[in-house]
Amino acid sequence: MLTANKAGGPLAYAGQPLSAADFQRFRDLAYQRFGLDLREGKQDLVAARLGKRMRQRGIASFSDYYRMVVSDSSGESLIELIDALTTNHTSFLRERAHFDLLGKLVREAGTAAGSLQIWSAASSTGEEPYTILFTILEANPSLATGRVAPLVLATDISTRALQLATKAAYSRDRLRDLPESWLRNWFIRDSDSEVLRVKPDIARLVEFRRMNLIEPFHHGRTFDFIFCRNVMIYFDRRTQQDLIGRLHACLKPGGYLLVGHSESLSGIEHPFAYVRPAVYRRKPGSR
Repeated sequence: MLTANKAGGPLAYAGQPLSAADFQRFRDLAYQRFGLDLREGKQDLVAARLGKRMRQRGIASFSDYYRMVVSDSSGESLIELIDALTTNHTSFLRERAHFDLLGKLVREAGTAAGSLQIWSAASSTGEEPYTILFTILEANPSLATGRVAPLVLATDISTRALQLATKAAYSRDRLRDLPESWLRNWFIRDSDSEVLRVKPDIARLVEFRRMNLIEPFHHGRTFDFIFCRNVMIYFDRRTQQDLIGRLHACLKPGGYLLVGHSESLSGIEHPFAYVRPAVYRRKPGSR
């Protein structure tokens, strides 16, 4: 079980506290492999979240858990680690102003939107990419007609989150803020009456793929919109700087980058034009 040590220090697992040395090992590993910046003061959070995984696996010490993670050649234990240390909080229509802007721009583009490509770079369990898809189909229903290639590329580092996303099934409670027309047009009822599933012919317009944002991108394409929201908060300034430069290269001239409203590019050198809070644009004609 998780307990506090007698000195009132970091949370412990099975009576053993997370030592400063163990914390530093996990901190270095998370930064090197995922760009995750576990700042000082996060010891209790790390101990609590990793302690839960250790209890599930029957591992008695943080040192043993670390050795298990780094010796797992499959990489699955590393993914388990990042799942434990990050929060896959998401919802449909989260930060709605972004989707209002997306719908407006797609409507204005009209038939020129036929080659539209959008990347949801931290897609979690699918609510964001499906909201993107529903928004653009509402703005221009013809975009789905005869479409072979997906409209939305959705990537995440978490295999667990992606497994849930590809099921495209959500409880009615998670869908409560969606317009009735969306529920009617884009969903069907699952075998469980309290669950709705995105229609297969609609879900196929989203391609899910695992991706670590600090590693080279291999999608080999450029996008009209990139949603990279509420992920840079986990990175230090150097990692943010590198990521922003690579995202800029993945946008078509005139394309838009959307970040979380708790994020900004302030303090980062970048070539984007500022549009509004949390919205930036690659300048038309830029190389």
